Amino acid sequence: MSVTDTTNAPSLKDVLANSSKKTTTTSADGLAAATNSATGKQSLGKDAFLKLLVTQLNNQNPLDPQDNSAFVAQLAQFSTLEGITTLNTSVNSITGNYKSSQALQASSLVGRSVIVQTGTTQVDTSKSMTGSVTVPSSVSSVTVTVTDKAGNTVKTIDMGSQKAGNASFVWDGTKTDGTKADPGNYTFKASTTIDGKGTDLVTYLPATVNSVTISQTGGELMLNLAGMGSPIALSKVQTIGI
Repeated sequence: MSVTDTTNAPSLKDVLANSSKKTTTTSADGLAAATNSATGKQSLGKDAFLKLLVTQLNNQNPLDPQDNSAFVAQLAQFSTLEGITTLNTSVNSITGNYKSSQALQASSLVGRSVIVQTGTTQVDTSKSMTGSVTVPSSVSSVTVTVTDKAGNTVKTIDMGSQKAGNASFVWDGTKTDGTKADPGNYTFKASTTIDGKGTDLVTYLPATVNSVTISQTGGELMLNLAGMGSPIALSKVQTIGI
């Protein structure tokens, strides 16, 4: 006599399928919980990344375990993330040192005289002022016209013939009639004739540094000079004097 079992017992295939579904759900839930616990609403850091990696290994599907190549790739990503974090720390340290160096450099420039490319500067006419002109080629004559802030010609300086290069000129602070000019802002315009055409030349004049502006974004120092409306970048300074 045979007995037939009519109950609907699950087959081995169904057991394995259900086990796979349960494990996958557990893995997903574990990763979600680990993500929320480790990161919240913040960006993923190296500690959170490692915690997620461990959670993923603890909740992996036994029927479909973590692939070796994928695991190695994740470790490589973790190593890269740690390297970037270390690099950011080093760069921030360098930036801080650079700003400190800029502040020290700025404090030493205030009150100093510098030579910059400009046509206008503040002049103390009680003493002589020395400037320079850039001559592109040998010329027979170079003149520098000095005008006050009202545009009136104060004096014309004849520099004579000049060779190519930088040529210096001196203004003793006197007008054409020999009287002393008042201290203030003056404009110096150098000109010559090249190939029969009148040509303006570049002038370099002394100026006093009143203050220095330090960039908050890592840019170079900007010098605020007496007699000039716009600041001058430190890289534009030709000479730093006393």
